[in-house]
Amino acid sequence: MEHDHCGSSRTTRKRKFQEEDGILSFSMDNLNQDLLERVLSWLPTSTFFRLNSVCKRWKSVAASVSFKLACSQVPSRDPWFFMVDPHLNQSIVFDSAERSWKKLDHPPLLQKDSNQNSMPVAASGGLICFRNLTGNFIICNLVTGSCRELPPLDATQRNQTIHAIVMNTSSEYSGSYKLVLVYGELPKLSCIVYDSSIGCWEWEAALIRKVENSLEFDSDDDNAVYFLSKAGNLVATNMQRSPSKQYSSVITSKDGEEILYFLSSSGKVVTCNLTHKCFSEYPRLLPVYSEYSIDIVECGGEMLVVLLSEFLESASLRVWRYDEDIRSWHQIAAMPPAMSHEWFGKKVDINCVGTGHQILVCLNSGELFSYVLCDVVTNEWVELPKCCVNGKALEFMSAFSFEPRIEATV
Repeated sequence: MEHDHCGSSRTTRKRKFQEEDGILSFSMDNLNQDLLERVLSWLPTSTFFRLNSVCKRWKSVAASVSFKLACSQVPSRDPWFFMVDPHLNQSIVFDSAERSWKKLDHPPLLQKDSNQNSMPVAASGGLICFRNLTGNFIICNLVTGSCRELPPLDATQRNQTIHAIVMNTSSEYSGSYKLVLVYGELPKLSCIVYDSSIGCWEWEAALIRKVENSLEFDSDDDNAVYFLSKAGNLVATNMQRSPSKQYSSVITSKDGEEILYFLSSSGKVVTCNLTHKCFSEYPRLLPVYSEYSIDIVECGGEMLVVLLSEFLESASLRVWRYDEDIRSWHQIAAMPPAMSHEWFGKKVDINCVGTGHQILVCLNSGELFSYVLCDVVTNEWVELPKCCVNGKALEFMSAFSFEPRIEATV
């Protein structure tokens, strides 16, 4: 007699190991609980949502602490991209493993602001950091929906101009993470760190400018970038930036030192050595009067710059790496001209996020929007399908990359 759950055999023959056409086959029912959890932990994360509906035994796996421990032993998962729409009222992700869009339940804690929802500002591991209207930070696991609001900064720190917000998570099952803020007015910068392992803002330190290896800060570091108009006139405008990417920054580790990078208001890359409490500035990629949109990402443990510029009646989107030894930029990837040309003259804003050896680029203008995935190793560029809701394609301003991990704790 057949049963409707996984723990019972449907036939006597199915309960036994079989030899068919030289291939050894067996039923999942033959696995003990520990081994079953280990096998299921290697499935794509999206399948975890369906465990409850398979059978009673698999439902018990979904709620098991040991199953989360087994999931933590999986070294890496294909990233999800949390997409940021202009209204900030929904959680839509692009699953790179299944190459499909998914809508997640929006955690209630992120909706408590009546006038505007919380803004995502950083991501790392399986967690995303949001900032609400009061300036407080909320750490969230979007897969499980768990959230936690961090202790508020003191009044003096809350009134400072923030330049960079980055997260750094531990790979251990304990799920510890750090949130790093860089604030102040250039060239006087400070940083403060929240450490989840002790549950408080750990330390605050001033960052000393390395004059010997740094160029002088430009006088244009006043929130204005100067563009040369089509008529040849020099005009000033604010650098375009999606609100969710105004703190665009990345963190890397090199030779045991933590290095944070962010964009100054004029589009220059500022590098902060958090270990030695110092910072400097990289040389500009293009002259200040050249019209461009720029963002920074982390790929393969290093900082890269994505830059869209216009030259000779065409638009060019390129990825650059900085060589510290000779203090020079080197191009490592470029969007095919057939793809980039359509953005010429559109006043495009690019907002990017890196993961592994891939970069997701969100391109937005008043006329067009597109999402392109770039492989910096193979220099392959693929446009993602549009995300449609009720027959209408949604426009996303930016994205944050995270690993979908049910064991990540806030």
